[in-house]
Amino acid sequence: MMEPTTLHQQERSDSNQPDIDRALEDLTEANRMSVGFSVEQRIQLTEQCLQSLSEAAPEWVALSCQAKQIPEGSRVRAEEVLAGPVSVARFLQILLINLKAVRSSGEPFLPGAVFQSLEKQQRVPVFPTIGLYDAIVFSGLKAEAWLKQNEESASLFNLEQLERTNSEPLPLTLVLGAGNVSAIPATDVLTKILQEGERVLLKMNPVNAYLKPVFEQAFKPLMDEGLLRIVCGDARDGAYLVEHPSIDRIHITGSTQTHDAIVWGSDPTEQETRKQNNQPRINVPITSELGNVSPWIVVPGEYSEKQLRFQAENIAASIANNASFNCLATKVIVIATHWQQRDQFLSMIQKQLDQIPRRYAYYPGAAERWERFAGEVPDDKEYLPWKLIRDADPQTSPQLFREESFVCVCAETGLEADSDTDFLEQAVNFVNQEVWGTLCATITVPNQFQKSQREFLDHCVSRLHYGAVGINHWPALNYAFMSTPWGGAPGGDLKNVASGMGNVHNTYFLRDVEKTVLYGPLTLIPKPVWFPSHPNPESVGWQLLKLYTQPSLMNLSRVGLSVLFK
Repeated sequence: MMEPTTLHQQERSDSNQPDIDRALEDLTEANRMSVGFSVEQRIQLTEQCLQSLSEAAPEWVALSCQAKQIPEGSRVRAEEVLAGPVSVARFLQILLINLKAVRSSGEPFLPGAVFQSLEKQQRVPVFPTIGLYDAIVFSGLKAEAWLKQNEESASLFNLEQLERTNSEPLPLTLVLGAGNVSAIPATDVLTKILQEGERVLLKMNPVNAYLKPVFEQAFKPLMDEGLLRIVCGDARDGAYLVEHPSIDRIHITGSTQTHDAIVWGSDPTEQETRKQNNQPRINVPITSELGNVSPWIVVPGEYSEKQLRFQAENIAASIANNASFNCLATKVIVIATHWQQRDQFLSMIQKQLDQIPRRYAYYPGAAERWERFAGEVPDDKEYLPWKLIRDADPQTSPQLFREESFVCVCAETGLEADSDTDFLEQAVNFVNQEVWGTLCATITVPNQFQKSQREFLDHCVSRLHYGAVGINHWPALNYAFMSTPWGGAPGGDLKNVASGMGNVHNTYFLRDVEKTVLYGPLTLIPKPVWFPSHPNPESVGWQLLKLYTQPSLMNLSRVGLSVLFK
């Protein structure tokens, strides 16, 4: 545990400490009554959560839109449906399918055959899943989990966490929730409880603490079983909690600064001394997801006008989604300097951004960060403009490449290359070495390149030191599909944590995941629901929620109708 501090012992008039202590006592007392946590219990709780989540969803979305100042009738409301209850319902439904498979046959049922690469790396199909009509709803997309080579285990699966059926106490995990996307704290909690067999105290981020009553309704079955409590509070309450002797494990979604303050102390001198002496302030396991300067590589070649337009809106959507307050928002576009379509493509991206209405900058400190990264004063500090900086230089503007801005500024940079393969080789080296983070990256690839250089492309993807890679599509889908494990690339440690340690959404219980890779064509039909120009995204979102809470052909047909008609 962290060493005692005056903060730990000091009462404050505005403290949430009484509520926090009560929540910890509830979880501890429930643990004394524990008789294990079987697969059957997890199945029942997952089914119950699907029902309670469905009932809480309208209020969930309404509160999120109110806080982010998204007006009625705005297409942007779809983001709060899709990145809130829809994503969480999808997680629960996929987990339910796999838990039932474990109950009946002893292990999850994969949606295809495992492939072994030339490097003897196992590539496991994880999308489209079976039972949710993914092959229809997301036609053309597929994803694999690439596993680290492990000759010690013959099994693809790690089901040890499901075998806690005796009276051994369940670990108590502190989840420090993210403030930007509501599905993040929700699925972090569900991962820890329903997959890893832990009890959870969720501390809401002050930015979205308004969701506490909604989460208590959505996850009431877990609350009633003494598996979950939810509290609010500021950084001082967080400091109190990470020091608390009742906490067995910690999971954080946030910044590296917050992670290092927890592990090494908030004072820079203390941090440096502790790192040198390898003396962290905590001695409990910590997992994390800590952001990224997310790069998008565009391989030079011949693209049609239609393909360029689609990819331009693809990138624009990845910048504008959630007002760019996403760890996976595109922040660096890497293009060959002499690619003939470079200027045309960048002009298309700029045109797309110009057509997207500005968003309310709800996340604290956004205007100050925008000014620092854009290099100018915004004309409106509440509704920040989308900023695309062309031909940025990592030497003269290192902050654009080495620091996550967490605001709507994106840099484009060019690389000199002799050929398309030389460019991609250089681009992989560039993002691995010059761009901060290990969370996710994207590559747009011409069709001809994919046909003629498939092995070389696979080689380059294997070299990308990222936990999620998208081929022609934004890796936000790797997060949202919930069957694709999500987290920073392996190799981070307490001293050099990069984008974090561990992963979530591993709903197939796969062992030794190295990365997930999403594949798709250069264009999709119909228009993706996450594109800003989609004519009816909120209606599609609500129909997807019905499909994921109650999978059926009838609910699938309703999704199709919502796509076709306003």
